[in-house]
Amino acid sequence: MQDKQSANNEYMKALADIVKYHRKNSAKTIYLASAESAIAKSNWREIELGQRKNINLSTFCKIAEGLDITPWELLKELCEKLGKDFSFTDLD
Repeated sequence: MQDKQSANNEYMKALADIVKYHRKNSAKTIYLASAESAIAKSNWREIELGQRKNINLSTFCKIAEGLDITPWELLKELCEKLGKDFSFTDLD
């Protein structure tokens, strides 16, 4: 078990890496991905940089939509990146 702050940081860093990878792999700009997902460009950028403290479920689903993947695929990649020892119950 880890403290909530480090768990949040680890979670958002992992999500940032995945989001950036998929966006670049699909050759989308931040502007296009954010427009397709109805997320403000500045918010998308903060997510990619790992600067957000957290996100809600609807934002998570919108991110997946902007990346042209399912929320399940995004969650699966996130779980794999975080590893089996990571606990989502440690998040704020």
